[in-house]
Amino acid sequence: MKTIAIIGAGPGLGLSLAKKFGEKGFKVAAIARNPEKLSNIVDQLNKLNIEAKSYVADVTDLTALKEALQAAKKDFGRIDVLEFSPYAGPDKFRHVLETTPENVLKQVNGYLLPAILAVNEVVPEMIKNASGAILFTTGLSAMFPLPFIGNVGIVMSGLRNYATNLHNELKEKGIFVGHLSIGTFIQPGTAGDPDYIAEVWYDLYERKNRFEETFPLGIDPTKLSN
Repeated sequence: MKTIAIIGAGPGLGLSLAKKFGEKGFKVAAIARNPEKLSNIVDQLNKLNIEAKSYVADVTDLTALKEALQAAKKDFGRIDVLEFSPYAGPDKFRHVLETTPENVLKQVNGYLLPAILAVNEVVPEMIKNASGAILFTTGLSAMFPLPFIGNVGIVMSGLRNYATNLHNELKEKGIFVGHLSIGTFIQPGTAGDPDYIAEVWYDLYERKNRFEETFPLGIDPTKLSN
């Protein structure tokens, strides 16, 4: 059985991804900072006969994140798929005219650097095995400039650049790198239901016929409210 490690696992998209990959035979390593939410995720997965374990780590603490990934590799043997989707919340968003070195640095520390560390932890073994996948989940500002989240867009677009380079370098080594850019609120029972997003992610992972996709498909960012 393969293992997926979900960084930033929560009761929304993280749980939906865990269920989707779990029903396809994956074991799940859920990594996040909230132990209560993690415990609930593991309980729900276990009830579905999906083997899962949780690892508490705040992504801004790179040492803790590294230890969590190493513990997951020790418990499950290896990580076959890494999904990266931590979410800080809209209270951290700043308009481009309010963007400062400080609020950009917080996004770098809470998103970009953890992503790079996580990749460094799993890529060597993936290259050795000539298999694996790295999945980056971002917001729409990774692909389109959106002034109302100016500080976030700087970092999201940087992560997309990094992911694109990884995709181009690793595709010939048997490793898939994908990017899904989400342009809607994630909420059950709506067009942004996390289960729908998980379906799109698994399809992208399974087909491996394109690097990136938006959710919803073909979303027009010029029609977003700011």
